[in-house]
Amino acid sequence: MSESSETRPSLLTDRQRRLVGFALGFVALATIAWLSAVSFIVFARLVGFFADVLWPITAAGVAALVLRPAVTLLEERMKLTRVASVTILYALVALAGGGFLVLIIPAIIEQLLDFIAFVPVAWASAREFVEANYPAWVEIAQRHAENPTVKSLLSGITAEANNLLSTAIPSIRAAGAGALGVFGFAASLAIVPIYLFFFLLSRRDPTGSLDKQLTFLEKGIRDDVVFLVRNFIDIVVSFFRGQLLIGLIMGLLLTLGFWLVGLKFALVLGLTLGILNIIPYLGTIVGLSLTLPLAFFQPDGGWVLLALTLVVFIIVQNIEGWFLTPKIMGDRTGLHPVTIIFAVFFWGTAFDGILGMILAIPLTAFFVTAWRLARQKYFHTV
Repeated sequence: MSESSETRPSLLTDRQRRLVGFALGFVALATIAWLSAVSFIVFARLVGFFADVLWPITAAGVAALVLRPAVTLLEERMKLTRVASVTILYALVALAGGGFLVLIIPAIIEQLLDFIAFVPVAWASAREFVEANYPAWVEIAQRHAENPTVKSLLSGITAEANNLLSTAIPSIRAAGAGALGVFGFAASLAIVPIYLFFFLLSRRDPTGSLDKQLTFLEKGIRDDVVFLVRNFIDIVVSFFRGQLLIGLIMGLLLTLGFWLVGLKFALVLGLTLGILNIIPYLGTIVGLSLTLPLAFFQPDGGWVLLALTLVVFIIVQNIEGWFLTPKIMGDRTGLHPVTIIFAVFFWGTAFDGILGMILAIPLTAFFVTAWRLARQKYFHTV
């Protein structure tokens, strides 16, 4: 009896059992990946949907983390209460902002209005330049425009553009529904200082009691979660503190450089591009797209001014890359430039807006840190 049971062939061979085990493991892995992707998409859509609610409290929270050392310094050095320290900080910011409004804003508004009025002039100059210097291009375009295939293609593109415009009009109307949209944005902007005031009043460490809130996790996993959250907050603080300072310095350098070479609207362009540099590379991309055509087509412009404007960009970018970022930011994020560009577009798309682009670098650095920790601790690799 025992001999027959020992010699009875099994249902599956060893190779088949390994194949079935691999298939089951693959199905389980695919299911986990699918659930993770669905969860991420749902979370991203919720963030995008509630962005108008989330961005004021996010901005206030980041500002509180950045400004907390200043409040603590006032409190300790001047022996003031927490409320008095926050009030003095607000007063200093109000004075600086008031001085900025009085001295800089009128010039910025004047240059901005002049820039808007100059856009049609620049477009007409560009068209005249092409017609005068590249008549062959115009001739080719006019000749092929009579081709039935090209006509059909252009008609199709025009129809698609009209459909896109007709689809976008309701969204545009919804996004800027007159005074309601303006008041909604103004209300969101006005509530940021209120959130910030109460955040600064608190002396509590945001992660101080986090481990007590995660008692359902094992101690090792709980310690890792607390470490990652604290690391993420450190990245957020250092990134925004450094990026704001870098953006301000770059804005001033660009303004000075544009003014020295004779580029029109130097003040509004320089400061705007400096602010946009809070999102890595965005200021440079937008700046080159705006300033180079402007340098070429402004009344006293041309190839020389275009070259000088490009030199200003190269000099400022080298100052930022070789001096400002290493001195102010160091290698805090440890991300490759290509990774940074991809992260900006990825998180901007994932969160459906500017909020994702602003948080792209801290979020990416956080996930890179989490992956390195998991690989070293749980995958037993070095």
